[in-house]
Amino acid sequence: MTPSLARQIESPVRRLRLRVRGAVQGVGFRPFAYRLARAMRLSGFVLNDSAGVLIEIEGRDANHFPEAVRTQAPPLARIDSIDVLELVPAGGERFEILESLGGRSATRIGADAATCDGCRRELTDPASRFFGYPFVNCTHCGPRFTITRALPYDRAHTSMASFPMCRTCAADYVDPENRRFHAEPVACPNCGPRLSHPIKEISARLEGGAIVALKGVGGFHLLCDARNDGAIGLLRLRKARDQKPFAVMVRDIEAARQLARPNEAEEALLISPARPIVLVAARAGELSGLIAPGLTRVGLMLAYAPVHHLLLDELSRSSPHCHAALVATSANPGGEPLVADNDDAGRRLVAIADLVVTHDRDIVVRADDSVMQVIDGAPAFIRRARGFVPEPVDLGADGPSVIATGADLKNTICVTRGREAFLSQHIGGLDNAEAIRFQREVIAHLCSILDVKPEFAACDLHPDFRSVRTAEGLNLPIVPVQHHLAHVAAVVAEHRLSGPVLGLALDGHGFGTDGTSWGGEIVVIDHHRWQRAGSLMPLPLPSGDRAAREPWRMGVAALQAAGRIDLAPQLWPGHSGVTQLTAMFSRSMRTPVTSSLGRLFDAAAAIAGVRLVQDYEGQAAMEFEALVRAPRCLAGGYSIGDGTLDFRPLILHLAEQGRPCGADAADVFHGTLIAGLADWAARGAAARGTRQVALGGGCMMNRVLAAGLARALRERGLEPSLPRLAPANDGGIALGQAAYARQVIMNEHASIEENRTCA
Repeated sequence: MTPSLARQIESPVRRLRLRVRGAVQGVGFRPFAYRLARAMRLSGFVLNDSAGVLIEIEGRDANHFPEAVRTQAPPLARIDSIDVLELVPAGGERFEILESLGGRSATRIGADAATCDGCRRELTDPASRFFGYPFVNCTHCGPRFTITRALPYDRAHTSMASFPMCRTCAADYVDPENRRFHAEPVACPNCGPRLSHPIKEISARLEGGAIVALKGVGGFHLLCDARNDGAIGLLRLRKARDQKPFAVMVRDIEAARQLARPNEAEEALLISPARPIVLVAARAGELSGLIAPGLTRVGLMLAYAPVHHLLLDELSRSSPHCHAALVATSANPGGEPLVADNDDAGRRLVAIADLVVTHDRDIVVRADDSVMQVIDGAPAFIRRARGFVPEPVDLGADGPSVIATGADLKNTICVTRGREAFLSQHIGGLDNAEAIRFQREVIAHLCSILDVKPEFAACDLHPDFRSVRTAEGLNLPIVPVQHHLAHVAAVVAEHRLSGPVLGLALDGHGFGTDGTSWGGEIVVIDHHRWQRAGSLMPLPLPSGDRAAREPWRMGVAALQAAGRIDLAPQLWPGHSGVTQLTAMFSRSMRTPVTSSLGRLFDAAAAIAGVRLVQDYEGQAAMEFEALVRAPRCLAGGYSIGDGTLDFRPLILHLAEQGRPCGADAADVFHGTLIAGLADWAARGAAARGTRQVALGGGCMMNRVLAAGLARALRERGLEPSLPRLAPANDGGIALGQAAYARQVIMNEHASIEENRTCA
C-alpha cells in the first residue's frame, strides 16, 4: 500500500464548522483563514457575522485546522473561544470569503494598532505607491475602533465609506496573497484621505518654535519641540497648564533609550501595537526641564501613526546627531474633552496652536492616548484608552447587562454583555458641558457597537455626582455602589477572585455610607455582601475640597490630630494662612474629617517642605514619591487598634525633623506606610480566614507604595492582587460598579426564584 493511499484510508474527508469569538474582525482573520485553508487543501468558506467569524472547512486534514487557527492567528486577533461542530461533507473544491452577515452583535471590534513594520517600510520606500502617504495601513495595523460606527466590521460601517477604493487598492483588497486583503481602511494617495498641510511645512514650523495642533488617530495632539523651553513655556501659558507633566513622542526605541532608561518590561510596552505613553526614568539634561517639573520620570511614547513617522523622520534629518523629540499632549483646552473634529479644532484650538493640521477622515470615536507604567514587574494603567479600548474584561460567568456610570473624576463608562465587561475610553472630569456631551456620545456608541440594551444601571453613592445624574437619566433600575467598594470590586472582578476577599481601598476621596469622606479603608467582599472592616485614623479636613488643593492645610490638620499644633508656625513661619488656621484650631474649630490616604500624603509632603499648593491632582504625592531612594520603616511610626491604622506618630516624627527634610522624609514616610498597611491587612485577613488581598484606589499608582506593599504582603504569606486591566484610580471605578452590581442583581434574582420554589 502506498503512503498516499494509507493516508486517505486513515484520514477520511470531514466537514467542520468553526465559530470563532473574540476580537476577530478587522484584524485580517478572514484572509488568514483563507490562506490557511488553501495551504491545507481544504474547501469551504469564511465570513464575518454578528457573533464573530464563521468558518466551514472540508477535507482530509480538516481535524488539524482548529488548532492551527488557535496557534497561528493574526497578531492583532484575540480569540476568546472556538466552538467546533462536525457536519455532513458537502463537497466542493474552493475556499471562499463570503459576504458578511448582520444580526444582533455578539462580537467586538479590535483596538487601534500602531503602524506595522511592513507599512513602515513602504512609507519610506520611493518605489512604493505608499511612499510618504500619511494614511498607509493594512490588516496588521491602523485605525479600528476610532473609525467604526457599527458591526460587522466592514468598510461601509466605518468613516472610510466616503473614500471609494481606486482600481489598484480594490485589486489589493481582493487579492488573498496581499497584506491588504480585506483590510477595510485600505487607501492610497489616489483614493484616500489627505492631510491639510505638507510634512515639510509642519516640520519647519515646529523647528521654528511653533505650537502645532495635529489631527491623528483618536483626536488632535498639541505638538512642540521637547527641547525648546520657549515653546513649552508658551504651550503651558496658552493651555493654562502650569506644571502638570507633558508626554513626549519619539520615533523609535533607540530614541527612547537616548532620552530615558526604560527597563525590559517598559520597552515591551513602548513597542507594543497599542503604543501607550509609558512612564520611564528620565536621563538628566536630554529634555527641557519644563516637561515634567519636580519629577524623575517622563511619559514617553513611540510614533504610532504614519503621519508621526513622517514628521519625526523629517525632523531627524535636520538634526542627525540628536533624536527628534516632540511634546505630544492631548488637545483639550480648559480641561474639556479631546478635540477630534475639524470644525471644532478651528474654533477651540486657534488660541493655542500656531498651525492647525487636519485631515478628511472622520474620527467616529475620540480616544486619548493610553498611559501606563510598570508596577511590581507588570504593566498597570494610569489612563486606559486608545490601543486597548474596547478589549473586554472577562468576568468569568454570564450575567445581566449593566451600565455603570463611574465617578466624576477620570470618568469612564462600563457596559457588560454576557460574561464580558467593556470599559470605555477615558472621558475625564465631568465638570463642564463638553464633558457631559462626550459622556453621552460614549454611552450611545458603546451600547450601539455592542448591540446591548442594558437592563440595570450602577453608580456612585455621592448625592451630588454628575455621573449619578447620568445613571438616573437612563430610566433603568439603579444599583448604587459605594466608591471604595467599587475600587476593590474592580480588582476582584479582573482577577476573578472568589470567596471572602480583603481589600485595601487607598485614594483621595469617596463618599462613605456614614456621610463622611473615606479614602483609607479595609473593605471585605464576599460575592454580593461587603463590609467596611477598618479605616485609617481620621484627620480634620479644613475647608473641604480646598484642603486637597492646598496641602499645607492638611499639614496643619495632621499636627492638630497629633496634638502638636504648636509646631505649625515653626514649620511655616510667616505663612498667614497657617497662622490663621492654627488660631482657629486653637479655638476648638470643628471641621469635617477624612480617612483618606491621599490627604495623609498631602499632609506629609507639606510638612516635609515638598509642596504647599498643588497645580494638579496628586502633584504633592508624585513629587514626594520622586524623592524616594530606599524606603525604611520608622520604629513605632504607627499603631493599630480596633481596626484603625494610626500614622500620627509618623507625622509627628516628620514635623520634629523640621523642613525641608525632602528625601529622608520620603524614605521614612513610604517605608513606614508600607509596613503599617501590610500589618493592618495581615491582621484583617487572618481574622477573616482569607489570604486574598485586593489593592485598589488612586494611591496604588504610586510605584514605591504599590510594589513595596505587594512584596510585604507576599512575605506575610498573603496573595496580593493589583489593578492590571483597569486603572487603579477613578478610571477603574465603573468596572467595579458594574461587576458588583451584577452580583447584587443575580443574588436578588436567585432569592426570588428560591422563594417561588418554596411557595
